[in-house]
Amino acid sequence: MGLITLHNDSIHQIKVPLPFPLRWVNSYFIRGGDGYTLIDPGLHTDASEQCWEQVMRELGISYRDIEQIVLTHHHPDHYGLAGWFQERSAAPVRMSSVGYEQARLLWGEGQPMTASLLALFQAHGLPAELMQPMRAHMDEFVAMVSPQPQVSLIPIGELIRLGDHDYETIHTPGHAAGHVCFYREESKEMLCGDHVIPQISPNISYLPGGIDENPLGSFLQSLSQVSRYDVAWAYPGHREPFETFTRRTQELIEHHEARLATMRQALIDQPKTTYQVCRDTFGDRLTLHQLRFALSETLAHLIYLQDKVDLNRSEQDGIVYFQAIR
Repeated sequence: MGLITLHNDSIHQIKVPLPFPLRWVNSYFIRGGDGYTLIDPGLHTDASEQCWEQVMRELGISYRDIEQIVLTHHHPDHYGLAGWFQERSAAPVRMSSVGYEQARLLWGEGQPMTASLLALFQAHGLPAELMQPMRAHMDEFVAMVSPQPQVSLIPIGELIRLGDHDYETIHTPGHAAGHVCFYREESKEMLCGDHVIPQISPNISYLPGGIDENPLGSFLQSLSQVSRYDVAWAYPGHREPFETFTRRTQELIEHHEARLATMRQALIDQPKTTYQVCRDTFGDRLTLHQLRFALSETLAHLIYLQDKVDLNRSEQDGIVYFQAIR
């Protein structure tokens, strides 16, 4: 894969490697008269450090040329290197207030989200023998988001200067609480993070903590919102930049409508746990990494159906079950 691709004379797409099937995350350098804006620097691994050292050499950029580091959301493959870059550049790291709160819960001192998420998984049927491996898997990510950056907040709905141009900051929760996209009206360009991705569907996960109690509902509403923008060229967090932005938003809506119907059908005859529905939907050959996201995504869909009064929820011996309402 090509490491660096220049778009529209000022936006460099950087493919930062990931140790997952996704293979890479897209970071973007936006050139301006006062320096560079870095969007979503990637996961903190040895391979990503080496990648960035090569990129800086090839582009002839020093760390002090970076004027700001801007994050679309808090997920580790986007947020992880923010503190590493901040140490080298002294540039401010900017993200939404909700995104920062999620990062603090997940990656801050003591990782308070970890215990809550594991308790949630247990209540939704994750087998006891997978609890400790899942905890170890989650703990592995702490090093991949360290050091933690000092964060400045991005006001939602206001213009943000990226390079030499103003972009509208659009709140697009769903894939992540506090996720934001950036839209430049003059060129009809959208920096869309993981909100809209070609070929693959962004993961939609439920997390405990009360920040977003219906993430799939938020995602579908956000898709409807951004579909009204006139987008000629979209820069996603994964895969390649693409032109068919509006069509892709509709495809994602249809994908989730079909999945909701499939999950509801699986719950007509008998009550099941979220874990059982997850296995029905995604199969039983998932890695721990895949299972973590598949289980959270299944729960997001079941919560959406429950909110629509399509499912009943019950508990037995501390385990939650769902069943379709006929």
